[in-house]
Amino acid sequence: MGARGMLSKEDLEKLVAEGDIDTVIVAFCDMQGRLTGKRISARLFVEDVAAHGAECCNYLLAVDVDMNTVDGYEISSWETGYGDMVMTPDFTTLRLLPWLPATAMVMADLSWTDGRLVRQAPRGILRTQLDRLAERGMTAVAATELEFMVFDDTYRDAWKAGYRHLTPATDYNIDYAMLASTRMEPLLRDIRRGMEGAGLYCEGVKGECNLGQQEIGFRYDDALVVCDNHTIYKNGAKEIADQHGKSLTFMAKFDEREGNSCHIHISFRGLDGSPEGVAVFSDEDAELGMSAMFRSFIAGQLATLREMTLFYAPNINSYKRFVDGSFAPTAVAWGIDNRTCALRVVGHGHGMRMECRAPGGDVNQYLAVSALIAGGLYGIDQELELPEALQGNAYTSGADRLPTTLTEAMELFDNSRVARDAFGDDVVDHYLNNAAVELKAFNSAVTDWERVRGFERL
Repeated sequence: MGARGMLSKEDLEKLVAEGDIDTVIVAFCDMQGRLTGKRISARLFVEDVAAHGAECCNYLLAVDVDMNTVDGYEISSWETGYGDMVMTPDFTTLRLLPWLPATAMVMADLSWTDGRLVRQAPRGILRTQLDRLAERGMTAVAATELEFMVFDDTYRDAWKAGYRHLTPATDYNIDYAMLASTRMEPLLRDIRRGMEGAGLYCEGVKGECNLGQQEIGFRYDDALVVCDNHTIYKNGAKEIADQHGKSLTFMAKFDEREGNSCHIHISFRGLDGSPEGVAVFSDEDAELGMSAMFRSFIAGQLATLREMTLFYAPNINSYKRFVDGSFAPTAVAWGIDNRTCALRVVGHGHGMRMECRAPGGDVNQYLAVSALIAGGLYGIDQELELPEALQGNAYTSGADRLPTTLTEAMELFDNSRVARDAFGDDVVDHYLNNAAVELKAFNSAVTDWERVRGFERL
């Protein structure tokens, strides 16, 4: 057996033969960032599925959050008969899931039954951007920092209550606090230990500003590995919370207090065969230790941040997180260790990197990292000049602003030449339709806010 929790095919076959594993989950990340797939008999997986994959309906990349079939997707519709896709296991991701008895899981890539890749699949979109990097002799290293809020209510009780009047796991701001966070430690420890047992490298946990809010950090790694782990962690944390009789949410903005962020750290490395690679973003002889490539990379982010926001903030709720003075960004600006900017540069040498603070906890990480790579490559290819770092408060700087609505983000993404060149028209149009479905559903909904304002007084 390799790294803790990770399995080879031979490891799995042995565990299945000995009766220690009876279930294998074959899964992928859907458009909404959810872990989606099948539980398969371990015996059948070893004898059959491992060799050719498992089929699933192609509507899984063409539904809304409620799993309703919706119009507007070229790859899947009633007219095309809702046929199959093939989930092909990526055995580098095979692992144990300690919080589920006798269960292993493997992430899958999606293809059509004729072998063509499903270009609209989030994991495939990231693979395409990593291939572009590899053509230039580089790879991407990343880390995602997910925040979530814990509630003492079960998921089913929260559902029955319409998510109203829930009991947060703490009663006040617990940013970096030990005392109140300890109340959640039985749950948090099980999440950390569970993820370690599933092959993730957990760094630690800290309290955040909102009630019951926490962040569990994981070690940086290859960008694809990080995005796979993100999907497994997000799903697993909810399953473990459910086992504790609690619930947790990653939604970008649960209430009027601080939202849940997903800051993404990223750097490029040269492929020289060493474990760390060449630190192409670092130049000790240059100003601020930043290489010319890194400066153009950040300039590319500034040039594309607004038009790529749809991949950082994919939902109606995402935009309610962008509030001045909230530690969520509103200004298209970069700074050295400046948390008021959307783009924050930290570290030195191999650790020099950019943190994008735009994504919330609801982000699809494969799409966000893909956008960061595409924007960075645009800046590098165009040799864009980087303006001076912003000093002081970006919220009051007068810098350009991030989009404030999903509608604005859609228009910018639709008209983005960089996005269409990097991802292809078919991918851009697919995710524009996804956003349009979300927008139409919201515009037809009647909210509590409307009832409170209008029931009696209007």
